[in-house]
Amino acid sequence: MANWNDPQPRPGFGASPSLDGRAAGTVYDAGLRKHMLSIYNYMASGVLLSGIVALLFARSGMAAQIIGTPLWWLVALAPLGFVFGMSFGANRMQTATLQALFWGFCVVMGLSLSTIFLVFTAQSIATTFFATAAAFAGLSLVGYTTKKNLSAMGSFMVMGLFGILIAMLINIFLHSTVLQLAISVLGVLIFAGLTAWDTQRLKQEYYMVAGTPFAGKAVVMGALSLYLDFINMFQFLLNFMGNRN
Repeated sequence: MANWNDPQPRPGFGASPSLDGRAAGTVYDAGLRKHMLSIYNYMASGVLLSGIVALLFARSGMAAQIIGTPLWWLVALAPLGFVFGMSFGANRMQTATLQALFWGFCVVMGLSLSTIFLVFTAQSIATTFFATAAAFAGLSLVGYTTKKNLSAMGSFMVMGLFGILIAMLINIFLHSTVLQLAISVLGVLIFAGLTAWDTQRLKQEYYMVAGTPFAGKAVVMGALSLYLDFINMFQFLLNFMGNRN
């Protein structure tokens, strides 16, 4: 993805402390801010779209009607199909196609999230959402500003995520409330760590994609990563913070 033959001078590699060097650094910083702001705008718009779809689908009564039917399994698994399709097909797709898939993913994710309005009270959903938003903002800021390399922590969190998935599959058969609580707590911690790591990763990725045809795609895929961190942290937090109807 990196354009190694780009003759444009890069700040930090033998650049003298001249006015041109400072100007190049300023341009780089401005480009990075624009890149990250685009990612956050996409991510926030996607979360908002999913929330509106979830609320409308639940209020319409359709969510309650399809629970337990084969259609519900299609709705529940559809977001996973979008994620795999976007992740493995990003290099072959046009940016516009990837953008359309992102919005489609947010819609089907909203449909699958609609059941939370049937299980939890509206007040607890709102409280948990704002708590998640505050935590996400703080963690993302840490990932953006820290000088420490978070790669090792990110790899550890990814391994923990696989452990959580295995535990969730096991608990489908055990129906253990204690295990469910442990999964929820660990899920919050794991996606908190992933939020900081993904933010740092996306910041570092900018240097590789800046000025390349992949830059627009990187914005969409970055938004998808942060969206998943936010939504999963919200759902796990809701499991032990939310009041049930």
